[in-house]
Amino acid sequence: MNKKGAIGKVYSIVANLVVVKFEGAVSQNEIAFIKLDGVDLMAEVIKVVGDFAYVQVFESTRGLKPGTEVSFEGHMLEVTLGPGILSKNYDGLQNDLDKMDGIFLKRGNYTNPLDDDKEWDFTPLAEVGDKVAAADWLGSVIENWLNHKIMVPFKFEGKYTVKSVVPEGKYKINDTIAIITDEKGNDYNITMVQKWPVKKAIEVFKSKPRPMIQLETGVRVIDTLNPILEGGTGFIPGPFGTGKTVLQHAISKQAAADVIIVAACGERANEVVEIFSEFPELDDPRTGRKLIERTTIIANTSNMPVAAREASVYTAMTLGEYYRAMGLKVLLLADSTSRWAQALREMSNRLEELPGPDAFPMDISAIIAAFYARAGYVYLNNGETGSVTFIGTVSPAGGNLKEPVTESTKKAARCFYALSQERADSKRYPAIDALDSYSKYLDYPEFVKYAYENISDTWIDKVHEARNILIRGKETYEQINILGDDGVPLEYHKIFWRSELVDFIILQQDAFDNIDANTSMDRQEYMLDLVLDIVRKDFNFSSYEEVNPYYKKIINILKQMNYSDFKSDKFNSYYKSLETTIAERFDA
Repeated sequence: MNKKGAIGKVYSIVANLVVVKFEGAVSQNEIAFIKLDGVDLMAEVIKVVGDFAYVQVFESTRGLKPGTEVSFEGHMLEVTLGPGILSKNYDGLQNDLDKMDGIFLKRGNYTNPLDDDKEWDFTPLAEVGDKVAAADWLGSVIENWLNHKIMVPFKFEGKYTVKSVVPEGKYKINDTIAIITDEKGNDYNITMVQKWPVKKAIEVFKSKPRPMIQLETGVRVIDTLNPILEGGTGFIPGPFGTGKTVLQHAISKQAAADVIIVAACGERANEVVEIFSEFPELDDPRTGRKLIERTTIIANTSNMPVAAREASVYTAMTLGEYYRAMGLKVLLLADSTSRWAQALREMSNRLEELPGPDAFPMDISAIIAAFYARAGYVYLNNGETGSVTFIGTVSPAGGNLKEPVTESTKKAARCFYALSQERADSKRYPAIDALDSYSKYLDYPEFVKYAYENISDTWIDKVHEARNILIRGKETYEQINILGDDGVPLEYHKIFWRSELVDFIILQQDAFDNIDANTSMDRQEYMLDLVLDIVRKDFNFSSYEEVNPYYKKIINILKQMNYSDFKSDKFNSYYKSLETTIAERFDA
């Protein structure tokens, strides 16, 4: 332990909240170690009042007594950044779970997140005499298949001159790979490793207007009706059993991202085990390799101490910011931010703070907004760009979308993907309710321009048309449900089945089919045009009994097209069958 910081002794204990009376100087979010039976328990300062520090302990405090020695480290909770992060399974403190002994985590057992002994093939990118600043690239190594940049540490301020760079070759992460000199002539040895506080955003890049570039997820109900952008934010609320985990897996597998970071912040143990067991086996359609090779998992189950659960989302975001600084597209998925908010509530209650709605902290909205604000699209010092796109899930009790966490997240996130229990019960997956959901990016003139130039000059109009069809279909369904099939005009049945056509072909998707699981934007545009063209046709029916079977026949043909390779012979044969079916109705 570091003996240079302040020292203190335990004054009182309330579960994982420990009050420490200290001597010296202690700052907010500083790390402390509590000595218990020869084991150092890590804790974080969350409040300082006079010479009392309130710390949240990341371990069980069972057996802890007043008077126990406490040592403050003089720095905030940090993550270790360097090659070897991908394919790892970490806890919220960045302990490598694969290095842990036994089934259960031992108290006070902290592991090195990186491999000190592994050699990496280093390629220099900077030359002697170059002027560099924080986050500038000095060299690179190949991590799995990604080009991992070695950067000037983020903590460095001002300009530096490269004094020397090692030649191309094999080096360990703690070897000096460059020496840079500041304006006063001081030399600094640079290795492949650096540290950064998890609760402090990495802000070393230029501020410019950001472009509106759509992040393709391969999920039609998202990409077509409620698009999310590179560096954008979204969240997925929904009750238990509506398919949050499957949807997250689908997005992580199909999305056009270079790096995937999954933060299982307080989920049930069996769901975390599912991530550990499934991700290494999932094939990556973008690379032909395993998905885990570009994925890092941060796992904290619901039975772990609340402090560790709360740290996990910040650890995940910091790792995302690190890879963003390499010019990569990062997708961060958090499951579920409700558990994180519950951890904040527990600590707030133990601090005896004034409770807000449902006993959450009064500033829960500000905390969530500050976290979501760390996602974004950045311009690097060399003109390259990188992004962190954040999609969180929310697990509201009883599916109540009016509870504080959901409401607070709505204010911060730009995309809202509401999972519907009704759609899940009727096996309409993904169970995103397209009418309750929204993407605020559709209203941005910059995105309208992007869609005009990169998808179609009528794309936004067609998206709104499809949404209006769904709205009309829902309204007529309610009328049919109340008055009966023969109690409404024939036109109502046609309106309803037009909406069903959009629902079955555009909104619904088979995440377990190799073809339908991932739909490219050109295919989404083609299918939406085809569906809208059919919807616009005014078929002649003599009675409502003819409407149902005819539209079901069309839906079945279009579904087979969704299951066929785009514009393949099989795809084209179904299209010809569709043309024949449509012609028969007009000929009749």
